[in-house]
Amino acid sequence: MIDLHTHSTASDGSFSPSALVAEAEKRGISVLALTDHDTTGGLEEAEKAALELGIRFIPGIELEIAWNQETAASNAGARNAGREFHLLGLGISRPTPEFRAAVEELARRREDRNHEMVDMMNKAGITASYDDVKACASGPKNRGQSIGRLHFAGFLVKRKIVKNHEQAFIRYLGRGKPFFIPKASLEFEQAAELIRKSGGIAVLAHPMTLYTAWGRLPDLIKKLKERGLDGLEAWHPNAKVSYCQRLEELGKKLGLYLTAGSDFHGEARPDRKLGITAGGRKIKVSFLEGIPGLSN
Repeated sequence: MIDLHTHSTASDGSFSPSALVAEAEKRGISVLALTDHDTTGGLEEAEKAALELGIRFIPGIELEIAWNQETAASNAGARNAGREFHLLGLGISRPTPEFRAAVEELARRREDRNHEMVDMMNKAGITASYDDVKACASGPKNRGQSIGRLHFAGFLVKRKIVKNHEQAFIRYLGRGKPFFIPKASLEFEQAAELIRKSGGIAVLAHPMTLYTAWGRLPDLIKKLKERGLDGLEAWHPNAKVSYCQRLEELGKKLGLYLTAGSDFHGEARPDRKLGITAGGRKIKVSFLEGIPGLSN
């Protein structure tokens, strides 16, 4: 088995980068990509652990992409304008200074957003400090750790304001809710170029979250390819098997690389298992075939 989409405590996973690799080794995974949200803070630790355990490691990232451009309005409908989507960068083997600067800027803007969310909670009568929220982050405070809404959800659960993480998002942290603030994001073309110049490929993560009708999806993804998209995450645990099969057919038709992942987060998402994707299917090494930099 392999897995091309996972998260660690460097962003919103519950396993440290090295513990994630150890868990992958236990599950018989031979190739693992770490794709934390908007940070590469866990890559060095994970790569070292993978080398020690004999697992081939693929350095990656999952970038937040602005979804409020003309493409969104014309292809997904006005109701989805202003939304965002995620772009996987797989095989970031030689990050450029520009790539590092962009990631550092995202981190700075995320910190600003987090402080604003804390202010919103206090104004709503929930006494909190940013340190209180950071204390809910799983594992050690490793360098490059990215604090986000999942940690705010953990804080609300700890304070017994909500029963669980799901309720925290439904009541307070989801889009349109009292403490929601959009994440910092990159323009699609910029992100795709940064990924490619850093040795990787740009892959559209979980395409079904674009909330685009099937009749419009081929044209939308075709346009994204023309603007720099390299691949499609055809298989994701949140999608139905029939949808994944259609995405795979679409990707092949458009000449895109096809990937599959578990989007593993650990305890935060116990329904997702390393090396397993839609329909409980094991992720096969064949997904790496023909992808430059990843297939050998």
